[in-house]
Amino acid sequence: MKPHLPLPPLPAYDDDERLARARDFADRLTARRTVRHFCDRPVDRAVIQECVRAAAQAPSGANMQPWHFEIVGDPAVKREIRLAAEAEERAFYEGRASQEWLDALAPLGTDAEKPFLETAPWLIVVFEQRYGLAPDGRKIRYYYTKESVGLAAGFLIAALHDAGLATLTHTPSPMQFLGRILERPRREKPFLLLVAGHAAADATVPDIGRKSPDEVRHLR
Repeated sequence: MKPHLPLPPLPAYDDDERLARARDFADRLTARRTVRHFCDRPVDRAVIQECVRAAAQAPSGANMQPWHFEIVGDPAVKREIRLAAEAEERAFYEGRASQEWLDALAPLGTDAEKPFLETAPWLIVVFEQRYGLAPDGRKIRYYYTKESVGLAAGFLIAALHDAGLATLTHTPSPMQFLGRILERPRREKPFLLLVAGHAAADATVPDIGRKSPDEVRHLR
């Protein structure tokens, strides 16, 4: 067993301060919306790197940290990703998706065209590592990989939003082309393609709402 260290102290807020901070954070996240119209305004690479650093602080099964983040800003690579994603999306909209699925997507106004994959300054591809490798090449079993990577992705989206950036969660199906384009090992599976940058000046979002707090929580 590895030695344990003292827990780093948490801030000693009083109840009023704690509530104010919780409310402020919830209010900031309430303003988060999925954006499909980006501009090409640059974003400092260091900002993206720090947001990924925040994502990597997420809890994970047995502390295996089964994630890898590919930060893509190269226009040629973004172009290649867009073309591959749109090919999969056309197959989806033209036959792979059920009518029920298409009906659910209709209010969002989505289609097979994904210009934001080139326009936005950054793409962050989150990979799920299904197992690890020991120095001698042996496979190391990882636990709760999807849950762990999902938590890291949530941290990442919150960090980017808190930094004042717009995001889009994109999950073309299938996504194996991302591993091929980015030359990732076969033990890694694409989990999420996250678009990050600044919203276009004329960006709009669907007029949809969230479930009320009482619909998603129950106090006992």
